[in-house]
Amino acid sequence: MRHCRQAGGDGRAGGSHRLVIAGIQLGRRAMKPTRKQADARAAKGRQDVGEGQAAAQTLTTNQGVPVGDNQHSLKAGLRGPTLLEDFILREKITHFDHERIPERIVHARGSAAHGFFEAYKPMTAFTRAAPFQAAGKITPVFARFSTVAGERGSTDTARDVRGFAVKFYTDEGNWDLVGNNIPVFFIRDAMKFPDLVHAVKPEPHNGMPQAASAHDTFWDFASLMPETSHVLMWVMSDRGIPRSLRMMQGFGVHTFRLVNAQGESHFVKFHWKPKLGTHSLVWDEAVKISGVDSDFHRRDLWDAIEAGEFPEWELGLQIFTEAQAEGFSFDVLDATKLIPEELVPVTPVGRMVLNRNPDNFFAETEQVAFCAAHVVPGIDFSNDPLLAGRIHSYIDTQISRLGGANFHEIPVNAPLAPVRNNQRDGLHRHTVARGRVAYEPNSLGGGCPFEAGTAGFVSFPQAVEGDKVRGKPEKFADHYTQATLFYESQTAVEKAHIAGGFRFELSKVTVPAIRERMVSSLVNVSKELAGAVAAGLGIALPAAMPRVQPQPAMPEVTRSPALSLMALPGDGGIRSRRVAILMADGVAGESISAVQAALQAAGATVQLIAARLGPVTSVSGPALEATATFENTSPVLFDGLVLPDGEAGVTLLGQQAEVMDFISNQYRHGKTILALGASAVLLQRAGIGAVLPKGKPDPGVLMDAKVKVTSVTAAFVSALGKHRHPEREAAQTAH
Repeated sequence: MRHCRQAGGDGRAGGSHRLVIAGIQLGRRAMKPTRKQADARAAKGRQDVGEGQAAAQTLTTNQGVPVGDNQHSLKAGLRGPTLLEDFILREKITHFDHERIPERIVHARGSAAHGFFEAYKPMTAFTRAAPFQAAGKITPVFARFSTVAGERGSTDTARDVRGFAVKFYTDEGNWDLVGNNIPVFFIRDAMKFPDLVHAVKPEPHNGMPQAASAHDTFWDFASLMPETSHVLMWVMSDRGIPRSLRMMQGFGVHTFRLVNAQGESHFVKFHWKPKLGTHSLVWDEAVKISGVDSDFHRRDLWDAIEAGEFPEWELGLQIFTEAQAEGFSFDVLDATKLIPEELVPVTPVGRMVLNRNPDNFFAETEQVAFCAAHVVPGIDFSNDPLLAGRIHSYIDTQISRLGGANFHEIPVNAPLAPVRNNQRDGLHRHTVARGRVAYEPNSLGGGCPFEAGTAGFVSFPQAVEGDKVRGKPEKFADHYTQATLFYESQTAVEKAHIAGGFRFELSKVTVPAIRERMVSSLVNVSKELAGAVAAGLGIALPAAMPRVQPQPAMPEVTRSPALSLMALPGDGGIRSRRVAILMADGVAGESISAVQAALQAAGATVQLIAARLGPVTSVSGPALEATATFENTSPVLFDGLVLPDGEAGVTLLGQQAEVMDFISNQYRHGKTILALGASAVLLQRAGIGAVLPKGKPDPGVLMDAKVKVTSVTAAFVSALGKHRHPEREAAQTAH
C-alpha cells in the first residue's frame, strides 16, 4: 500500500497526490469552485463547443471511445457474418436491451393463444426440422401478436407494424419463428435498431405521442435513412391498421436456411396467410375504434376463440438456392427487400390453428420469451446483418425483463422435449437437479449427458472469407426500387390511402425541413405519390433526393398483384363477422328474426341494438330483446348493418341522432348495409342510395322492397364476405 501511494500522485515521492480534471485541481485540500468560477468554466465550455462543434459532439461509446462508423456492424466481408468481437455493436444493443424494466422495450402490447401446427406433407428433401417430417404431424404452438411502438396501456388500432411470433414446441426443442405482419423492415443492420426505436418512441422531453409515429423525431430519422422507404409504403398503407389479428398476414422477415439430413442447404422465407383473408380498417374507422374500445384487437381474438371460431393460418415457404439468390437484382440478406412471388412462388406446407386462450395473461402472454436464436436442427441462419443483432438481443432482453438466465423454465417457455444440460443455479431456478455432476466431460455421472454429434444441431458449414470491415454490399444501396414495386402494385383506392397516410403523419411534423426532405425522398418512389403528399402539405414538389445508387439494377418484377390486399380476400365467408340490427318499438320482428337466423347460420355474430336494453315491441313475429344500446356501442365496431322494416319502428329510429351516425359511419367506411322494407327512408334521409354517383349499382347497399327477405339476406351475406366496398370510395373520390 505504501508503495502504491509513493508511486502515485504527481510522480514525486511524497507528493500531494493531486489530480487535475477539466482545469479543477483535486487533492486532499481541493476546494469546491465558487459560483463565479463555475459560470466562467461553463461559458468557456459553450464557446469551445461553438468553435469545435464536430469534435465536441463526436459520437462515442459508453467508455468515451470515438465511434468511427455508426451505420454498419463489423463483418467478415461485405456479405459475411457479423463478428462477435464488435464491441461497439454489443455495447449499443446491450444497453438498449436493458432500457426498460420489466415491460418489453418494443412489442409491449400484445395478445396470444395456444394452438397447433399441422404439416400437409413431408418436407424432408429440404429440412430435417421436426414439424415438417410427416404429413399430418402435429406440433403444439403458442402465438403472440403485438403492436411495436406502444406501451402496454396503449391502443390496439394505432398505425403500426404488428409482431407475429410463433413458438413451436417441437420434438427436438423449441423453435421461435419471430416475425411481423409486414415482410420487410425499416433498417438492414442491427447497429441501427436502437436508433430506430428511440426515434419512433414518444419524444423524451415530453413523453408524447404514445403509440404513434406521427411526430418529428421519427420522420427526421426516416427522412435521413432512405432505406426505410420500402417499409414506409407498407405501414402507410392499409397494412398498418389491420381489421383483426385474425385477418393479417405474418412473415419471418429474414432469409433463413433449411438444412436436410444430408446437410444440403436451401434459403427460405416464411409466410403466414390467414384463412379469413387479409383485411384492414380505414383510418377514420381506426381512430374512432381506438376511442370506443382500445382493446378491439385483443377482444376480437379472445372472443373468437371462446366462441369456437378458431383462427387459422396457412404456412407457406419460398424456397430457393444460393445460386438463385446471387442472380436476383436485390440482395436476399437485405431485410428491407422481399422476394416477389413471381420469382419464387410460395409453397403451402401446413396450417396453424389457435384453439385455446391463455389461462393467465401474465403467466403466459406477458412472460412468454421469443428469441430469433431459438432454432432446431434443420433450421439455420443466413448472414443477414439485422438477424445477427436479433440473435443476440432477444436473450439479453429476456434476462433483463424476466429476472435472470432461467427464464426458459417458466412453463410457457419450457420445451416439451427433455432438457438435459449442466446449467445450474441463478435467479428463479425452478429445476431441482440431482446428483453431484454439473460438468462435461465426466466419469462420475457416467459421462451423461452425452453430446448428440451429427444427430443434434449442427451449423451449416458455410465458407467464410473476407477482411474485417464495416460496410454493406453494393445491392444494399438500392433504397427505392421495391418501394416503387409495392406502390405500383396497389389499386387506385389503396394508393390514395397510402398518400393519405403520409399526409396525415407528415402534417403532424412541426419542422418544415423534415416534411420537405421526406417528400423529396418519396419522389424517388413515385412522383404521383410525392405530388399527392406535397399538395396536401401545401408545399411545392421538391427535387428528388440524391440516390446513393444512381443506376440500380433493372428489377425482374415491376408489378406484383399479390402485394395488394385485393388479392387476399380469404374464403369469402362471414364467420365471426359482427352485424348490428337496429330496433325500436313497432318494428317488424318477423323479418328481423329471419335475417338474424340466416346470419347466425352463416357464422356471423349478431347484436340487436335499441335505445335501451331489454324487450322491444314488434308488430309481427316473435318478441325481440335488445342486447346493446346506442349509448354503449358504436357503429365502428361492426362489419355490417341491418335496418328494420315496420313504419312505426322506423319513425322512432328516425328520431334518434345515433341512427344517422350508424348509417353514415357504415357507409363512409365501405361497409355493407341492408335496409328492410320501410327503412329505405332512413337511407334517403342520410343521403344514401343504392347506386353510386356515376350510376353504377352500389354492391354494398341492399334493399328488399321488391324481393323476398330470404333472397336479399343471401345477397347481404355475399356482400358482407367482401369485407369492404372500395367501389364506393373510388366513386366518391372521382365524383
